[in-house]
Amino acid sequence: MDNVNQTLLTELILVGFTQNFQACILLFVLFFIMYILTILGNSFLIFTIIVSPQLHTPMYYFLCNLSSIDLGYTSSSIPKLLLDLFSNTRTISVTGCLIQMNFALFLGVAECILLAVMAYDRYVAICFPLHYTVIMSWRVCNCITIVMWSGSFIGTLIPNIIKPLVFCKRNQLNHISCEILAVLEVACGDLTITKMHMFFQSIVVLISPLLLIIVSYICIIISVLKISSVGGRSKAFSTCASHLTVVIMFYGTSVVMYMGQARFSSSLKYISLVYGVGTPVLNPFIYSLRNKDVKEA
Repeated sequence: MDNVNQTLLTELILVGFTQNFQACILLFVLFFIMYILTILGNSFLIFTIIVSPQLHTPMYYFLCNLSSIDLGYTSSSIPKLLLDLFSNTRTISVTGCLIQMNFALFLGVAECILLAVMAYDRYVAICFPLHYTVIMSWRVCNCITIVMWSGSFIGTLIPNIIKPLVFCKRNQLNHISCEILAVLEVACGDLTITKMHMFFQSIVVLISPLLLIIVSYICIIISVLKISSVGGRSKAFSTCASHLTVVIMFYGTSVVMYMGQARFSSSLKYISLVYGVGTPVLNPFIYSLRNKDVKEA
């Protein structure tokens, strides 16, 4: 009742990292280079996969989706961050903030699901090579993709239907973008239902796919150890090394951030840099430099 008569805010302030001009210049150069590398690297990887017939397989089809997600995710926050580094106000409209938050959440959920799908794809390729084309047919891949994108959209839409966020008191977000955890800290009203939904969504979106990834790689390791030749083992492990590297980077920071919200709330903006900036810029290099097929293409 205390918040009923309060004036709703129309703008929010992104605190960012620092107001020091010299530090802002260094950060601008760093993030600008990383953003350009992200755009060029992922765009080139998508282009290479599309124009190379030898890469028209489920593995690279999912990799193309991953690069598209990375392009969208970084483009939803980095351009605004670059502008804010030379701005004294660093404001963003409430509408713009909610759009940025939901777009990033939508792509983040999609990536969680996609990484689990890619782990399953590697499991089928290594453990059931003779049945791979049947199990991972193009019809199955397209159905998985539709479920992934639609599930991500529905999961992002539900909180807005249950209880739309409003802002009427604090207007400073201790973050570089409208990350949902940072936004919840300054939203007003009873957020019990929203936070409960976030907790269960974190379990479904983070823990469930992570368990699938772990089980898939346990089965892969057991299967690879049965291969008699050293060359065969090396080839099997090399096909999984790139994906496993991305999984460790992405899930390691995401689980820490979303499952340990209270403990790490003051470090959210720094932790988010790993999966929000670091992973997208490194993905093209990880998947190309460690992949013989991509290098040949």
